[in-house]
This record gives sequence, structure tokens and C-alpha cells, in this order.
Amino acid sequence: MAAELTTHELIAKHRPTLDQALEAIRTRAYWSPHPEHPKAYGADGSLDMAAGKAAFDALLGTRLDLGQPGTDDWVGGEVSPYGIELGVTYPHADLDVLLPAMRAGQRAWRDAGAEMRAVVCLEILRRISDRTHEFAHAVMHTSGQAFMMAFQAGGPHAQDRGLEAVAYAYVEQARTPDTAEWTKPQGKRDPLALTKQFTPVPRGVALVIGCNTFPTWNGYPGLFASLATGNAVVVKPHPRAVLPLALTVQVARQVLAEAGFDPNLVALAAERPGEGIAKTLATRPEIRIIDYTGSTAFGDWLETNARQAQVYTEKAGVNTVLVDSAANYQGMLSNLAFSLSLYSGQMCTTPQNLLIPRDGIRTDQGPKTFDEVVADLARAVDGLLGDDARANALLGAIVNPDVKTRLEAAAGLGEVALASREISNPEFPGAVVRTPLVVKLDGAKPDDEAAYMSECFGPVSFAVAVDSAADGVELLRRTIREKGAMTVGAYTTDEEVEDAVREVCLEEAAQLSLNLTGGVYVNQTAAFSDFHGSGGNPAANAALCDGAFVANRFRVVEVRREARGQA
Repeated sequence: MAAELTTHELIAKHRPTLDQALEAIRTRAYWSPHPEHPKAYGADGSLDMAAGKAAFDALLGTRLDLGQPGTDDWVGGEVSPYGIELGVTYPHADLDVLLPAMRAGQRAWRDAGAEMRAVVCLEILRRISDRTHEFAHAVMHTSGQAFMMAFQAGGPHAQDRGLEAVAYAYVEQARTPDTAEWTKPQGKRDPLALTKQFTPVPRGVALVIGCNTFPTWNGYPGLFASLATGNAVVVKPHPRAVLPLALTVQVARQVLAEAGFDPNLVALAAERPGEGIAKTLATRPEIRIIDYTGSTAFGDWLETNARQAQVYTEKAGVNTVLVDSAANYQGMLSNLAFSLSLYSGQMCTTPQNLLIPRDGIRTDQGPKTFDEVVADLARAVDGLLGDDARANALLGAIVNPDVKTRLEAAAGLGEVALASREISNPEFPGAVVRTPLVVKLDGAKPDDEAAYMSECFGPVSFAVAVDSAADGVELLRRTIREKGAMTVGAYTTDEEVEDAVREVCLEEAAQLSLNLTGGVYVNQTAAFSDFHGSGGNPAANAALCDGAFVANRFRVVEVRREARGQA
């Protein structure tokens, strides 16, 4: 079929956005081409709020036929954390048919060059952006995020992370020129002269293993980094969160076909209940790149067993905040309360351990004992979530029964400073909504260490009493080194403590936020500016997004020949 999107049209349309993204990752300043406010949509062909909801509703109970080769069955079964059955079915693939078909399109995609691949990826992202309201409902009803968070994190913020990956991919590929004239003087003899050609070539088929909580935000960086560097990409969603990534694959296939490329460069691998297709795919010889977000156990398995692939993992960590002193005590409490509550703590960046000296802290409101700090934090959370409508908008729903079980068990690990309570959602009576739990533990007791030195994913935090700020810094170091951390926070007015925490984070490669009291929170990161993870501690072996995240997804192959006129 003839291309409907020409090279010239795509470059003219998207090169300015690519250039802005390149400038943003250079300066690390704020920039985003994707509006965060729902009312910004509805013009220029994008779906407004009502149209997006209608588009989502129209998907329920349907078969999402992607036109993929090797379809041998139809699978589904997603149930929203808000209590509704989605009823969408997806193609199940015969991998022996699908994977060879995916590889067939890579030659033309490789030969298209880095710029063309980049602008095709930007066209995919633009069309996803036009359907942001529809995608928001898909993310909400697979992850349990409240609508506004699903809209922002699952929409513009995810799209920003995808664009960021494309920009980094372009930079790394453009670093080497397409051609070079090489001349070496030979004294009185004629110089040696070669013409050299350099081509970025893909590693092979890339695999994206999606997560349940942030299917697009965590899925887009790997998907677009691999696609922009010339690789075909097979997307294996989490079985509870297929729809957002299936829609993504649908859009990508449409754009690739319209641009004159093989749509099978992007495909979906949905699975039957209990099939465990991720392990099967991960060890296939065709799979040369893997992106994974999820449990440490499976991430470790991938790193050990997927020997033929370059594996990028974001696993579990124990995120820690040291509370030494506060220049704005109320601001600190408000900021922490929001961080603990957002999406019911079901973020890989949510603080878990709050390290507080047992003799108390200095604040702008006078000295506060350990018990007072914990009690004041509990009151701040209660105040934030006291109104059920506001609570539902912040908490969303518990994503799966394992989180609820973990939350209930955590109450028995120590003295409960803030009990978790159930909140009803009038719009979705089937939603399981719980407020955060805060448990007091003693950092000097070996029996308590087992709790605070393990990730307890969900709305659970531990207020851990430490002997001093210095003791807290050393516990912080040990936690990062042994368990990893996606985020670290600290509150202190003491320069020596600040320097000590900073040094620990530099040595152990953990991202640090200091003295946050306003509208930026430790569990939020901004594309083009903040690095999500570092790749330097056990929580993740890669950062979103830097040069290392994209550079090893392709290799440069050189062809050299003697220049014209050489013997």
C-alpha cells in the first residue's frame, strides 16, 4: 500500500517538536507539548471529555482486532479495580508466526534513518495525545488510579516520557555521522584515503513487559526507545492492564502502515489466564531487548535467564525519608501527607520509611518529640483525606487483592499511629478504597528490621525511631545499598546533615529531594528534567531517561571502501 504520510510531511510536522525536546533534555528546564488540563482537549481533532468517555464505553465488551499475523485465539478478562468488567478481548499470538513477521519489517525501518524513525514515533504520540481522554479511562479502569491522575500520569506525562526516549535515541544515533572521508598522510607517498559509511542497526525484536499500576507511563519509555532505534517491539501487557497498551499498539500499527512501513513492527502479546507468556517470550532467541517494571523476583529472573537480551529493569526498592529538622514544619507535614496518600501509595516512588530521631527534632514551631511528629503527620493525613470526595480523588482504588492483604497484615507489625480506614465510592460501589496506614517501629530492634527493610507495596509507611540523624544517615545508606531506592527525601536545617545525606545518595546512586514543602512531591518526576531511578542501586538497573537507556539498543555498523582515485 502507498504511504499516506510522506517523509517530507512528517519531518515538516514534527521536526520542530523534536528540536524542542532535544533542547529540553539539554537544559533540563520545564517543557511539555502535552497539555495537563482536561479542558485543553477537544480542538484540532482531539477528543474532549465527553467524546473520550464515549469512546472508552464503546470499547467495553468488544473484540480489539489489531490485524496481527499468527492470531490463534482471543483472550481477555480484565476487571476494573472500580468493580466493572471491561469485557474486551485481544488477539492471542502464535509466537512462531508473529515474531518472524515482526522481523520482516526491520530492514526498511532500519534504512529509513534516525530522523524518519523519530518523526514517525512523534506522529504515534500525537495521535495518542488526541485520544488522551479515552486513554485516561482505560488507565483508570485497569490501574485503579483516580481519573485526574490517570488522565495526567497515563496521558500527557506518559507521552512526555515517550517523547523524551525518542529524543535521547535520536541524539545517540546522530552522534556518529552517516559518512566520513578519512585521509591519512604517508609522507612522500600518496595518502591513504577511505570513504566510510556508518549505519545504526537494531539489535532485534524488543519486548516490553507492562506493569499493572502505570501501564503507559512505565511502558512508553522502553517502547519508543526501542522503536526509534530501529527495533520491532512486541508489547506484553500485565493481564490486569491490557487495554491501555493494546490501544497504543493499535495506534502505532496504523501510523506505521500510513507511513509506508510494516505495521508488524509493533505487536501485542496478550496471554491466557496463568499462561506466563513473559518467561516464554523473554528467552526466545528473537528477543534482544527487554524492558520490565515489576517485582524484584521476576526482574532478577530476567536478568539471570534472558541471557540473549539487553535487559532493562525497574524493580522494588525501599524509599526512605530522613526527618532531622524542619524550617517549615506544617509545610513538611502537608507535603508528606500528600506523598503518602497519592494513589494509595501504589507508586514505586512513594516513601515507605520515615526515619526520625527518637529524641525528637527541631522545627520552626519549637522542638517536637518523635511521638509528636508521628501524631502530627497522622493528623495531616486525616485532614487531607477527611472529606470522602477529596479522598477518592487522591486515593483511587486498591489495584489488586494482594495490596489489600498486605495492608491488613502490616497493622500487626508494630504500634499503629494511623489506622487505615475504608472509604466508599458512590460512583463505583465495587471499588476497594483505603486510607494510608502508619506504623511505629524501632530502628534498634532486630525484630522490627524485617518489616522496615522490606518493601511493603501499598498504602503502608513505617515511622522508624533512630538514635540520631547520623544513625539515620547510616540506616539510609544500608537501605539503599541492600534494598535499593527509587526516591530518597530529607528534611533538615543542618548543613552537615544535608551534606551527609547528599554524599550517601551520590555514593549509592539514589535520587534525592531536599526539604520539599510546596506543590512538588518526592514521588513525582518530570520528563525532560528529572531522572526516574538512577540505574545505580538495586531498585533499577536503568534510569528514565538518559543516554545509557537508549545507546545499547542499537549498534553502529561501518562499511569502508577506498576513496575514488585510490589504486
